[in-house]
Amino acid sequence: MNKEAVLAELHALREQVVGVRDSAVASVDGMLVVSDTDKVRPDALAALAAAALGLGKSTSNEVGMGELREVVTRCQSGHIVVYAIQDHSLLVVLGDEGLDIARLHLQSRPAISRLAEILG
Repeated sequence: MNKEAVLAELHALREQVVGVRDSAVASVDGMLVVSDTDKVRPDALAALAAAALGLGKSTSNEVGMGELREVVTRCQSGHIVVYAIQDHSLLVVLGDEGLDIARLHLQSRPAISRLAEILG
């Protein structure tokens, strides 16, 4: 796995989408792969994002709405978005109140495909 290529994808999201503050890629069991964070603890972010993804997957299975794409949490001062990368990894993005969430979803889909290839 090429960590520099993963980090380049995270940097590109930050540059392409207004409001992206922090991001990370982790395994679905919460192990950090790489992060682009300034103010959050990357290991804690990876673990909590994995928990959110797991809960989202369980919920989507229970209600029969198909494969989970992302979990979006809106907070007082921003958003937390967790995207599934196939069955083995995740991308978590933190955004401020001005996050262009529509653009994030648009830019994240090709990024997730590229990350899936990089992560194998």
